[in-house]
Order: sequence, then C-alpha cells, then structure tokens
Amino acid sequence: MNPLSSTLLFSLLLLLTLRIQELIEACSCAPAHPQQQICDSALVIRAKISSEKVIAPSEDPLHTHKMIRYEIKQIKMFKGFEKLKDVQYVFTPFDSSLCGVKLEANNKKQYLLTGQILDDGKVLIHLCNYIEPWDDLTLSQKKSLNQRYQMGCGCKISTCYTVPCSITTPNECLWTDWLIERKLYGHQAKHYACIKRSDGTCSWYRGGPASEKEFLDITEP
Repeated sequence: MNPLSSTLLFSLLLLLTLRIQELIEACSCAPAHPQQQICDSALVIRAKISSEKVIAPSEDPLHTHKMIRYEIKQIKMFKGFEKLKDVQYVFTPFDSSLCGVKLEANNKKQYLLTGQILDDGKVLIHLCNYIEPWDDLTLSQKKSLNQRYQMGCGCKISTCYTVPCSITTPNECLWTDWLIERKLYGHQAKHYACIKRSDGTCSWYRGGPASEKEFLDITEP
C-alpha cells in the first residue's frame, strides 16, 4: 500500500471512529406520549426563562459536569405541590450529548417544563422530559395538564409501529400516530388522553373537537 492510500485509509478510519463516538455520546430518548412524560415527571410547571448562567463543576460539588442554571418566573404549577411551592431555578446539562436543554432566556417566551426534583430540592430538566413552548401546545393539551393526564397515570400507553397491534391488558391504550401519520407526535398525541375508567379499564378520551381520524383503540368514556 502506497503512502497516499495509507493516509486516506487512516483518515477514513479516524472519521468513522469519531462518528461512532458521537453516536455513543449522543442523547437518546425512548418515544413517549406526552401523558406518559407528564406522569413520569415529579414537577410540571408553566414558566418564563429570565436568565441563564453556566455553572462549572467546581462551583457545585454535586454536579460532575458543567450545568446551565436557568432562572425562571413560575406562572403556574400543575404537579409537584407536595415538594415545592415556587420554583426559581431549573438546571440542565450544558452539553446536548448529556441531554441538556437549550431555552430562550428572554423573559418573554413561555414554556411547559417537566422534570425531576433532586434530594437537595433542585429541579433537573433534560431533553427526555416533555418541554415545549407554551404556544405550541394544543388547547386539549393545556386542559389535560390540570387533571386529565394525571387521571390516566395508572394506564399503560403502548406505541404501535406495525400491524397487527392489539391491547394486551385492560388498562392499556394503543398510541397509533406512527401507523397513521408516520410521525410520533401527531393528532393523537396532541388531542387525546388515556383515561382510567371506574372498572379499571383504560381508553382514549378526546378533549377537543371531533376528528375525522380514527384510531385503533378509541372509545369515549
């Protein structure tokens, strides 16, 4: 092998190695219906971002990586009352590879923030949480935040990627956006909640206007 070929081969191997490393280090989140993300979160609030500050590990011994501390103005709390009354700061990893979240700190844009509450009372958010600009939420999603989503936290939401796709337990709802629209966060994610009935079974509840679309597992409670 001549020197030029050796150099080209080495360069290709180096690029491949770096690409594999990027994939290994990249943030990866399993698909989840917004309701499931709300149920899995300890805290759910509506807030504005006032400012941001990068916190080095040396400034906080509890953090091993550089963090961003967002100062927020809480507008409304939907979940987390038993642990916190008013949230002033939320923390997220600085690096996107560690699932860090980048938010607009202009004190204008409002967000729906969900996250976890650490033992020391700090709130941690990351890309696998349900974090959306408030204006991007549908009316049905906004109404569901008050109680409807949490009424279905005992239900199981299963994602359908292929057919056949059927219910395996009575407390299960089938999430079929991918089958119908070829995208996960489609009409069903934006307008429906999986609610537990008095007999213990679960079914989709449509919180907004009637839709022309039909799902595999939809009945009104």
